[in-house]
Amino acid sequence: MFLSFLRILKFSLQDISRNVWLSVVTVTILVLSMLSINTLILLRAISDNAVVAIKEKIDLSLYLKPDAPESEILELKNKINSMERVRAVKYTSKQEALDFFRDKNKNNPEILQAILELGKNPLSPSLVIVPENVDMIPDLIEELRAIDSDVVESRDFSDNRVLLEKINTITDRISDVGFFIILVFIITSLLVVYNSIKVAVYTQKREIEIMRLVGASNSFIYLPFLFSAVIYTLMAILIIISVSFPLLGILQPYLELFFVDYNINVVSYFVENVWTIFGWQFIGISVVNVIASYLAVSKYAKV
Repeated sequence: MFLSFLRILKFSLQDISRNVWLSVVTVTILVLSMLSINTLILLRAISDNAVVAIKEKIDLSLYLKPDAPESEILELKNKINSMERVRAVKYTSKQEALDFFRDKNKNNPEILQAILELGKNPLSPSLVIVPENVDMIPDLIEELRAIDSDVVESRDFSDNRVLLEKINTITDRISDVGFFIILVFIITSLLVVYNSIKVAVYTQKREIEIMRLVGASNSFIYLPFLFSAVIYTLMAILIIISVSFPLLGILQPYLELFFVDYNINVVSYFVENVWTIFGWQFIGISVVNVIASYLAVSKYAKV
């Protein structure tokens, strides 16, 4: 069995080498197909990470009176923290707010000078409330509005769900277009592999006749061509892996600039899921190519 496998593999490699330029074209089409698939995966990974990052940063703020006693502030904090829809409450004092403001505007000396000229801290303490779940925000807002406290000066209930919905809409549209492009490439790959195997069968028609005369089975005749389809896929997947990670490394700094303060790392995503992403691509495209090869060889290898 092992010897038969080696012979089949040898014949398969001979098929590829005899039609080297056709093999190059076939592998190139497969690489383009995988590139479109991985581009769609990349866009999905970026959008999913962006949604998760935005959800983590969604919060509601209560701005407190500058002269509010800290004991009353902490009492209000504990009251809000005990609410069912609240995951966490962070108290920011006047001094902490000022320190954060100075650090944020350290490259704007005019703004820092204006603060100095005031001679006092103009910022107010605040409570930042993190919801347990994004879907709970409307109900939580109603609960916070119902709070009657003398220390509350103003409320900021900006709802970032609109931004999340826009991201999801854009992602869905990209996915629809991406699936169409992938379908086109898969059909193209199928046709290219089909024609590649057809040409390989024609170039070895005489050898196939001899195999038939000496009693070779259909499986022994068919398998080298089917193996060729798998080898094409393996070559394409190795090329796409060797190209993808350098490209992701180039893209990552631009994503960090675009998604400031959001932890979006596509390189880590692909590294952590390398076997899943490329393994399933190899299996799926191999199956498609083997089917195309079988159709071609079963039609044209009949002598």
